Amino acid sequence: MGMKTKIALGAVVGIAVIGALSANSGDGDGDTKSDSRTSASAGENAAGGTKGDGGAKADGAADAKPAEDKAAEKASQADRFKAFVQKNGTPNEKDAVAHVTKVQGADEQNDILDAADVYTDFTGGIMGEGTGPAKLIASAFADWKDSDNGLVTIYDADGEILGNGQF
Repeated sequence: MGMKTKIALGAVVGIAVIGALSANSGDGDGDTKSDSRTSASAGENAAGGTKGDGGAKADGAADAKPAEDKAAEKASQADRFKAFVQKNGTPNEKDAVAHVTKVQGADEQNDILDAADVYTDFTGGIMGEGTGPAKLIASAFADWKDSDNGLVTIYDADGEILGNGQF
């Protein structure tokens, strides 16, 4: 009975890995997405003015949207997460997210096996002060990112797990 279970679990894991790899490959390589965004930006710029005029429109108003998008792309995942929570979070979530130092894996999503890691400056591991805020951080992360099968793990300053949650 044990051998059949091992084979079945191996098959399930194999199918999940193959699905993840095929979802990542898509219709082409990753450059296709950035190219379409670049062409969309170029189209917006053409509608708003020439490249040399700094995004000024025909009526003389400056278009600040592309500058905000570029700043958001350059910001780290942790900074984008903190900005989202400052705008949309509860006061308790804002206090908890203030302790976030690093976020990894939030940008690589395929809705099959998504995993993100959030690092904080809490200490003491699962028995320390950060266990309660870790659940708030996981909840805020679920509001920020959405996945069909995502798991966010919250770590303390020493790399010990504080908690996790689905997103």
